Amino acid sequence: MRRRTTGVAAWAVVAALGLAGCSSSDPTASTAAVATAAKDVADGTGVWDESRLHEIGIEVDPDAVATMIDTYQQSGEKDWVEATVTIDGETYERVGIRLKGNSSLRGVSDDSDPADLPWMIRLDKFVDGQSLEGWTSFVVRSNSSETALNEAVALDLLAEAGLASEHAISTAFSVNGSGARLRLVVQDLDEAWEAENFSTDGLLYKSEAEGDWSWRGDDPDAYTDVFDQETGDDDLTPLIDLLDFLNNSSDADFEAELASHLDVEAFARYLAFEELVDNFDDIDGPGNNSYLRYDATSGGFTVVAWDHNLAFGGAPGGGQGGGPGGGGPGGFPGGLPGGDGERPEGMPEGMPEGMPTDLPSGMPTDLPSGMPTDGVRPEGGPGGGAGGPGGGSNVLVERFTAVDAWADLVEQAKADLTAELVDSGFAEDVLAARVAVLTEQAGDLVDAATVQEEADAIRSTLGG
Repeated sequence: MRRRTTGVAAWAVVAALGLAGCSSSDPTASTAAVATAAKDVADGTGVWDESRLHEIGIEVDPDAVATMIDTYQQSGEKDWVEATVTIDGETYERVGIRLKGNSSLRGVSDDSDPADLPWMIRLDKFVDGQSLEGWTSFVVRSNSSETALNEAVALDLLAEAGLASEHAISTAFSVNGSGARLRLVVQDLDEAWEAENFSTDGLLYKSEAEGDWSWRGDDPDAYTDVFDQETGDDDLTPLIDLLDFLNNSSDADFEAELASHLDVEAFARYLAFEELVDNFDDIDGPGNNSYLRYDATSGGFTVVAWDHNLAFGGAPGGGQGGGPGGGGPGGFPGGLPGGDGERPEGMPEGMPEGMPTDLPSGMPTDLPSGMPTDGVRPEGGPGGGAGGPGGGSNVLVERFTAVDAWADLVEQAKADLTAELVDSGFAEDVLAARVAVLTEQAGDLVDAATVQEEADAIRSTLGG
C-alpha cells in the first residue's frame, strides 16, 4: 500500500501537457526541463514488512555507551561503537551503532536510557558485506508521540504521492535486556535506498541542521559543515553550482532557468505535501530537513523529504526517543498545535503564535532576533537557512513561491494530493492498517486507548 503507479503516471502526464502548452513567458516552460527518475516502490517485504511488529535487540558495553554519550555532550561528535544486534531472531556480531539526530538529542545525558535514544545501526560498519536481505543501515527514530503513528503514516502517504520515501516498521526495541520499547525504524538514505527509489545514477547530499543553503564560493571545504554527501564519488561541484544559481541569479534568470536545474513539478508537490501533513520541520523548518539528489543523467536536482516525526502537528520533545518534556493529548506535547493562543508562563518572547503551548524543558529561553511573532515566516533575501523553533527561511522556497505561477502550482498540487490521499480514503486505510499492527501485535508495548487517541489526532489534522 505504498505507491500507485496510476497516480504518479497521471501527475507526470499532466505535468508534461502543462509544460508543452506553456508560453515562452511561463516560468515552468523550459526546453531543458528536468524530471525525477523516481521508481514505483512496492510494499516492504522481509525486514521492511510493515504489516508485522518486528524485534530488535542490542547488546553493547555500557561503558562504551557512556563514553559515547560523554563525547557527544562535549564535542557534538557521534562516535561509533561495536555491538551485537539481533533482528527478528537473526544475530549479527560487530555491528556499528551510534547516536542519530540533532534536536532529538537535546536532552541526552549520562542518565539517558539507551533504549530510548535515537540510533543509527550499521551492520557493515566493522564487517564488510554484512547485511540483512541486502540492507545494511537501520535508523531507530525518536518521536514525541508514544506510537510514532504520525511519522509512519506520513511516510506511507509520501510514497503514495509519488515522492521518494522510506520504509518504516514498528519494532519492539531493547538494549542490554531492558524492557522493550515501541520504536519506529526507518531506512537510511544510503546507496541501497537510492537504488530502490531511483532508476539513474546520481549523488545524494544531506542538508546539515546547523547549515544553510547559501553560496559560499567554489571551494568544497567551505561546505563541510553545511552539506554531507551520502552516495556516489565525492563531488560537490553540482551542489555548489546549484547553490550559486539559487543565490546569485537574477529574478528573470531564476524564473526562466530553474526548470533546467530542478524538478519543478516534484518540488511543488513536495511543498504541498508537507503542508498537507502539517509538518513545520521541513526544508525551511528548524531542522533544515531535506536531501538534494543530483541526477547524473539529466543534470538536474530533486528535493528528497526527510524527518517526519513532527508531522500531523507533532511538537519537539516528549515521548520516547530521549527528547525532553512530556506528552499531551494525542501523544503530542501540549496537544495539537495552536492551543488557545495564550503565551504560557516561561515561554520566550517572540515565539510565533500557533507554536505548542507546553514548552519542553531544555528548549531555548530566547529566540534569534528577527524571528516572526505572527506565525508567518519572515521575508528575506537569498542565503536563508535553518531558523529557530518557529521555522526558518530557505532561498529555494522563498524564490520559488515568490513566482505566482509556481505558487499556483503548489496550491494545485495540494488540491490534487487532498483528493488522492484524503478524499479517496487512502489515508484512512493506511492509518487503519498501522493501528491494527499496534493494537493486535503490540498490546504489551502501548495501550490501545493511546493508539486510538493518537490516530484520532492524525484524522483531525487531515480534516476527518
